[in-house]
Amino acid sequence: MIALPFHPSNGFEIDELNENLEDILHEVELEAAKIGEGKTHFSLLDKIVDGKLHVQQGVIAGCSGGNYDSVVQAARVLKGANTGCGEFSLSVYPTSQPVALELTRRGYIYDLMEAGAIVRTAFCGPCFGAGDTPANNGLSIRHTTRNFPNREGSKPGNGQLSAVALMDARSIAATAANGGILTPATDLPEDTWDEACEYTFDDAPYKKRVYWGFGKAEPADELVEGPNIKPWPAMEPLGDDILLKVCSKIMDPVTTTDELIPSGETSSFRSNPLGLAEFTLSRRDPAYVGRSKEVDAVEKRRVAGEAAGDLAALDAELAGVFEALAGAGVAADAKATEYGSMLYAKKPGDGSAREQAASCQRVIGGLANIVHEYATKRYRSNVMNWGMVPFQMEAEPSFEVGDYVFVPGIRAALDGDLKDIAAYVVRADGAVEQIVLYIADMTAEERAIVKAGCLINYNKFKAAAE
Repeated sequence: MIALPFHPSNGFEIDELNENLEDILHEVELEAAKIGEGKTHFSLLDKIVDGKLHVQQGVIAGCSGGNYDSVVQAARVLKGANTGCGEFSLSVYPTSQPVALELTRRGYIYDLMEAGAIVRTAFCGPCFGAGDTPANNGLSIRHTTRNFPNREGSKPGNGQLSAVALMDARSIAATAANGGILTPATDLPEDTWDEACEYTFDDAPYKKRVYWGFGKAEPADELVEGPNIKPWPAMEPLGDDILLKVCSKIMDPVTTTDELIPSGETSSFRSNPLGLAEFTLSRRDPAYVGRSKEVDAVEKRRVAGEAAGDLAALDAELAGVFEALAGAGVAADAKATEYGSMLYAKKPGDGSAREQAASCQRVIGGLANIVHEYATKRYRSNVMNWGMVPFQMEAEPSFEVGDYVFVPGIRAALDGDLKDIAAYVVRADGAVEQIVLYIADMTAEERAIVKAGCLINYNKFKAAAE
């Protein structure tokens, strides 16, 4: 099988693809044109030579492809073979040091390197573009994770678009042995394969390199922290009522975690929550960060007691919002209302499980998401763990960026059945419209976490109570 760009679901049998190269690849080119939005050009038909598809790169790596069995099968294909000295290259990353050690001890690393493959130590870089980034306009076949358009170092908004197709390690090895001509593993003789992959775990790298400190704390020792390691900002418990400013509205069918917070260039900020958050939605809605930070600044001033409850002095726009609510007969107590930013997306959270997709929203003022559905349970869990309310709505959103959504009694709603939660859209012209939100089922602990403001707060409060 091969999953062509730009989604794991775009799958074909390799034989089927080879029999219909021009038709299928033309469809991928059309999708690439949509993704590139005129900023870049991507072609695949020019990679057909004498009726065969030539790829430029093969990668067997990551938590998906670099496991012991996959690398062993690839080594069996490539033993005594030659990947060639042309445009095609093959890289192999074992998943861990013990796996690399066992592959070396049994001679598989030798077989791969002797055939021309480049073998590197365990590293997750290829998946997010910190290693083996495909050439611009190149076609890379990979046994890694997902092949979304912003993965593997691709930046369509900046004119860099690389196509990544997902394949099994055996077919990647078969293609490598054929000099980069797309070849399914089923083309190789049956005696190529031996399903037995004997493995002996050697924990020497862990015993000799990892400090096992559990139960051996040294309180006097100070942690060594560089200037780019920052603590998490404090987060307040959920207010009785909340007022959300719409800071981004994304109507794409799916929004990936890589669009919510990009990988690649952001990796050096993983220990700097606010620094990392500056990249939130940078590939999809670059103005989002500034909008959300403006809301967060007002909320911090409110919590600090500035303006002594005078909304007009605190923020004239907020004062107008509460005037509009009062004029529409909606009871709203500004002093009991927490302010935060909100993101609308049809189906966010597809792709990797990165926690930062939620935490980056939160630390710059994110208080809730309103979505049609969540792409993954894991992203929704991350949203709740960071204290954001995971709203959903059936209707198409009538609000726009810059509008407000007032949700009264949200803490009380979290104690209820989570259905038919009344909310009110306040537009820039002062018009008020009622909408209905809901929240999919939450466990008692998830409800408590959101009320606490985040999982960190929940654990802190729990420890204090004990």
